Amino acid sequence: MTAPSPSVSDHAAGRILVIDDDEAMRDVVVDTLTPRGFDASAIRPDPELLLARLADSDVDVVLTDLRMPGMDGLEVVRRVAAARPDVLVIVMTAFGSLESAVAAMRAGAWDFVTKPIDVVTLHAVLERALKHRRLGNEVRRLQAAVAGPTDDGTLVGDSPPMQNVKAVIAQVAPLDVTVLISGESGTGKEVVARALHAQSSRRASPFVAVNCAALPETLLESHLFGHAKGAFTDARSDRQGLFAEAHGGTILLDEFGELPLSLQPKLLRALQERSYRPLGGTKDFAFDARLVVATNRNLETMVKEGRFREDLYYRVNVVSLELAPLRNRPDDILPLAHHLLRRAASRLQRPVRAISPGAARALLAYGWPGNVRELSNAVERAVALTRFEAIVEDDLPEKVRKGSNGIVAADVNETETLLSLEEIERRHVLRVLTAVADNRARAAAVLGIDPKTLYRKLRGWHGTSSSTPPASADSASL
Repeated sequence: MTAPSPSVSDHAAGRILVIDDDEAMRDVVVDTLTPRGFDASAIRPDPELLLARLADSDVDVVLTDLRMPGMDGLEVVRRVAAARPDVLVIVMTAFGSLESAVAAMRAGAWDFVTKPIDVVTLHAVLERALKHRRLGNEVRRLQAAVAGPTDDGTLVGDSPPMQNVKAVIAQVAPLDVTVLISGESGTGKEVVARALHAQSSRRASPFVAVNCAALPETLLESHLFGHAKGAFTDARSDRQGLFAEAHGGTILLDEFGELPLSLQPKLLRALQERSYRPLGGTKDFAFDARLVVATNRNLETMVKEGRFREDLYYRVNVVSLELAPLRNRPDDILPLAHHLLRRAASRLQRPVRAISPGAARALLAYGWPGNVRELSNAVERAVALTRFEAIVEDDLPEKVRKGSNGIVAADVNETETLLSLEEIERRHVLRVLTAVADNRARAAAVLGIDPKTLYRKLRGWHGTSSSTPPASADSASL
């Protein structure tokens, strides 16, 4: 039999397979999950039954008891990992049984819940597991989507703002009109200009870009229009400028808002007459190039303030394209990250092929004030530093890992905030212990507490194993 494809089922909350040696417990868990929207079913702990269900049905999460005759929870974890590594396993264990939960997570369990099981907590853990699996599947889909080469004329991303940009480019690319591209620094204005050029009839001719803020005024004029011999010191011969180099193609004037006021009339005349005069020259030369300008400044405001010529503004603003910042198009973050990973891995000759779900979550949670340029920097850094074939969360810059507010986000969703502080603390301590292979001295250092304090906490939690927390008014226990 062939295993189903690793994708979360179409069912709204996913399919849950419950494994327990107690038939009554199996029925109770299934009856509890079904009204909450989960497609839950159950089997007894039998290896053949488990493999058959994994092969024949699209299971998203396996919820298994830990201590069972015939096939215990650790064996369930190992068998699921071998047969269907895309399926997540959550272990049910006795309250306070810290060593058992650590062993299960070392074996590959995704998370655990303690008995007696609080229904709200179980629901929250399952929802979080399903979100994690969907994210992992999206990562794999995007890896496949960017496996082939990307043409210069292809823009990465399918968010509504990017779809609008693509639609405008498709409409105006065949037309010889000037295009004004605006947006925050790092949003990819030059990439959009190159896409416009690549989809136009001028694509076989040069694409020439110049940063108007990178050169002083005299050099910028010479750079654009060329200069005649003797036009200034060291001008020992005639030299053609970028308008001549871009003949038949496209010229991009980036940082256009920084264009000096004294140079603006000369550019306006060149656009109106479709000709230019080199610096120090006496003869005009015709040019045939499409002009695209890009800026992160508000030119209309600059016009009102007298810092930019109104006539030049209207001359270049024939068609305007405004690029949304990356924080306003989160659907594009992972496709862009995979595209940038493939490019960086090729350039650095590193065998990095993927982004782990944990790293993907961090990328999606961050605000990206530097937009695509900052994302590119973070991905390239991760490709250079990672020791694995996939970027993991620890490979990302610290500010990305901590989120846009500089605070480590808790690995919980809104529903899980109903947990007590003690339970949240206990879960975090357990995850740290798992990460450091149960080295309590290292765990204490990571947690920032004294080893004796950690020991007292662990001893206190073990000492509560026989206690049963009371059910709240709006929750129940299994």
